[in-house]
Amino acid sequence: MATPKRPYLLRAINEWILDNLMTPHILVDTMADNVKVPKQFIENGRIVLNISPNAVKDLSIGNDLLLCSARFGGKSCDISVPIRNVLAIYAKENGMGIVFPEDETGPGPDPASNPLEKAPHLKLVK
Repeated sequence: MATPKRPYLLRAINEWILDNLMTPHILVDTMADNVKVPKQFIENGRIVLNISPNAVKDLSIGNDLLLCSARFGGKSCDISVPIRNVLAIYAKENGMGIVFPEDETGPGPDPASNPLEKAPHLKLVK
């Protein structure tokens, strides 16, 4: 089974945003029990977090979890977000980034199926 690409893309887009002197924000689905964010800032089951170095401390984007510490209303808060719950990462200044498909978090393809069996057959037309 292949490694999920979401954590790699998160790290790469975050680096690209910072290299271009912009502010990285992430959109998080907060409906899972193991998402640890300040509840008072959740709207419609989602929260947007600024993950720039001047907004958070000790940012770690691992393969399974995004961890950091941030201040909300003057109070320090530890943030813990499963990578599968990060729905998007984008630059605040221009909205450029990446939105992850929500179905990507579901079960992978059936290992017993062969995708080539369903591939279309092409014919050369002269």
